[in-house]
Amino acid sequence: MFTAKDVMALREMSGAGMMDCKKALTACEGDMDKAMDYLREKSLAASAKKAARIAAEGIVSSYVTDDHKVGAIVEVNCETDFVAKTDDFKALVNDVAKLVVEKNPADIDALMALDCGDGTVAEMVTRAVAKIGEKITVRRFARMESQLVDTYIHLGGKIGVIVAAKTADAEKAKPAVHDVAMHIAAARPNVLHRDEVNPADLEKEREILRAQALNDPKPKPANIIEKMVEGRIAKYYKEVCLLEQPFVKNPDQSIEQMLKDHGDVELTAFVRFEMGEGLQKRQDNFAEEVMGQIKK
Repeated sequence: MFTAKDVMALREMSGAGMMDCKKALTACEGDMDKAMDYLREKSLAASAKKAARIAAEGIVSSYVTDDHKVGAIVEVNCETDFVAKTDDFKALVNDVAKLVVEKNPADIDALMALDCGDGTVAEMVTRAVAKIGEKITVRRFARMESQLVDTYIHLGGKIGVIVAAKTADAEKAKPAVHDVAMHIAAARPNVLHRDEVNPADLEKEREILRAQALNDPKPKPANIIEKMVEGRIAKYYKEVCLLEQPFVKNPDQSIEQMLKDHGDVELTAFVRFEMGEGLQKRQDNFAEEVMGQIKK
C-alpha cells in the first residue's frame, strides 16, 4: 500500500514524526495528499515543524485551591513575548497549573499524558501550537500540599513563587506567608535554612574568603583569618538562607523573626521560578527575516 520511502517523503513534507506519518498513510490507504490533510487536521504537521525552534519566552503562572491547602506554579514557554501576553496563551498556562493541582502528576511526562477532558495535555498543547503559531513547551512545575500554601506571581509572570507552611491558624498566617512569597521573589534565597546549604558550596565559599584574607595587604595571624572567615560565612548564610534573610519590608527583622510576630507559623518549603532562566534565547535578525520573506 505504501513504502518506507513514502513515510520519509511525508515526513519531509510535513515535519511530523515518523510514527504519525505512518499512521496517516495507513488511515489514508497510502494517498500522500490525503495523508498530508490528515496530519494538518490533527495539527501534527504544524506543531512538528515548530519543534526545532527556540521557546525561551513565556510565563510562570499559579493555581491555589480555595482553602489554600494545595497549590502549584508552572512555567510554560513560547517563542515571543508578544504571544506570552495573549489571552489564549495565559489561559493555556492557567489550565495546566490547575491540572497539576488536581491530578498531582509525578513529572512532566506524567503531566503531558494526563487526560484533560478533550484528549491529553500533550494534545491540548499541540492544538494551541496550531492556533497560536509558535512552539510551546511545558517546562516545569512545583506542587505543594500543607496546612497553608500560597503563591506570588511577579511582573505578569516573569517570576513565580510557591510557599508551604504549617500553622494552627491559616487565616491569621496567610498575610505573613504571602509577604514571604513576595520577599522570595525579590531576595532570591537558595535554601530555607542553613542546614540545607550544600557543604561543597559552603567549603568553596570558605576557600574564597580565606584567599581574600591571605591576599590582604596587611597580613594577619591564622587564627584571626579563621575568625574573619567565619564572620563572613555568617553573612553568607543571611544572603542564601530564607529564614535568616532581612525581611524586604523591614530589614531590621529577619524572616524568622517576622514570622514569630504572626504566631505559630513554620515555613516548610518554597520554590522560585524565574521565567526562561537557563534557556537559550532566540536571536532575531529582522533584516534577514524580511529578506527571507521577500525571496519566498
